[in-house]
Amino acid sequence: MYKVGLCSVTFRNLSVEDIINVSTQAGLAGIEWGGDVHVPPGDISHAQKVATLTEQAGLEVVSYGSYYRVGDRKNDEATFETILETAIALKASAIRVWAGTLGSEEADDIYRNQVVEDAKRIGSLAEQKGVSIHFEYHGNTLTDTKESAVQLMKEVDHPNVYIYWQPAVGLPVEDRLESIRGIRPWLSHVHVFHWEITDRLPFKTGLEEWRTYLQALKEDHKNRYLFMEFVKDDSVDQFLEDASRLKEIVKDLES
Repeated sequence: MYKVGLCSVTFRNLSVEDIINVSTQAGLAGIEWGGDVHVPPGDISHAQKVATLTEQAGLEVVSYGSYYRVGDRKNDEATFETILETAIALKASAIRVWAGTLGSEEADDIYRNQVVEDAKRIGSLAEQKGVSIHFEYHGNTLTDTKESAVQLMKEVDHPNVYIYWQPAVGLPVEDRLESIRGIRPWLSHVHVFHWEITDRLPFKTGLEEWRTYLQALKEDHKNRYLFMEFVKDDSVDQFLEDASRLKEIVKDLES
């Protein structure tokens, strides 16, 4: 039901080869390759090389972590078409995108509609190539609250557009569980980290909290990736320990 992976942005300072080595050392199943450092959009030959190296290591390329701002493209470095071409070369079956650049309190109906219409557009373009679209669940976008995220997904209403989940910073556990329940119809993969506001903590201090989230997430019986993202002090050793702890929880839940 769960596979454990890594977001390559966790270690922006490491090379592609190092990211792969760390992932295999941790016994992971796959990688979400980031578009900001490790697989820049438009560098097709490099994307193909990363795909080959990942596969040769016995890992799956699960997702392309793009920085495409749906409906608000004035600051985008690449068009969605270029991002899609890169994801295909990378052999990623999913592309992560962002729901604009404004939080739900700032965005008016016109802005929301721009995001909705662009999401439908890119959802259809990607669908033609066998690639799915996944919103980041994140602050300062239209997925910054459960209510706004649910509204967005209902308005987009596209069979190829999904949403990732991660624990919203600063909210209590019960509110985070409510967000899982709210976006469940569209919920795909999960970004895993343990923070206290902006202070990164060892994952072992959040085991029971994450056990609660994973128990709730498994209620729909879907297969999904748990991508570890950002660790204390950007430490590889910390990551290896955190990954081991996460895998222990997964094993317990699936036994």
